[in-house]
Amino acid sequence: MILSLARRCAIAALVLGVLTLAPIRAGAAEVLVFAAASLKTALDEIAPAFEQQTGYEVTVSYAASSVLARQIQLGAPADLFISANVNWMDVLQDQGMIDVASRVDLLGNGLVLIGGTEQTQIGKMQSSTDLSGALGSGYLAMALVDAVPAGVYGKAALQSLGLWSEIEDQVAQTDNVRAALALVAAGAAPLGIVYQSDAQADERVRIIASFPPDTHPPIIYPAAVTATAKPEAHALLDYLRSDAARNVFMEQGFALPGS
Repeated sequence: MILSLARRCAIAALVLGVLTLAPIRAGAAEVLVFAAASLKTALDEIAPAFEQQTGYEVTVSYAASSVLARQIQLGAPADLFISANVNWMDVLQDQGMIDVASRVDLLGNGLVLIGGTEQTQIGKMQSSTDLSGALGSGYLAMALVDAVPAGVYGKAALQSLGLWSEIEDQVAQTDNVRAALALVAAGAAPLGIVYQSDAQADERVRIIASFPPDTHPPIIYPAAVTATAKPEAHALLDYLRSDAARNVFMEQGFALPGS
């Protein structure tokens, strides 16, 4: 069959229109997540399952909660924010930058001292723990102690145990908790303080001791859809609270809030 020139032009225009619209539809179904660095291993497993189930695309930007919150303050187009502590979420809520009705306490976590796999395990951190002796001439890897949640929790725990003053000059501060984990995993620091879930993320480290929960503020991961979010962000937040997602979180060392 030979098509007329006019008909061929019409078909070509229709095809071009479909091709032009396709990326627009894909972009509209993309969810941009800003998530605390400690969530990387878990979310990298959970996001593809959500994508397969819904057809939406998920892009996750990982960094310290403080860094991500400041980026949102500056206008970064995040759809969903998951913080490693409540303070940074409170900051955004006070400034009207999240959908308050969507805010939930998504996860909990524990705080641990890690070292190389050859390190002797202690069991539980106590006031009598010889942390300075364990470090020797080395450094204790921690996230930024005055800004990044893992560092803030770690400093509070050490202060509570009366250990901070004797080791504060031996702290190697990093931009986020995964960077502290990497220092210990690479052997650049003999010990580090990270979340329990982080310790399970790298086979080159082991938990040397755990911090009693009463030595630091409760570790809570609040999540909320931003004020400018696409509708698909609500679906992702719902999925993160599903049994399927929670099973992944639990397997990787996280806990449910209050547990």
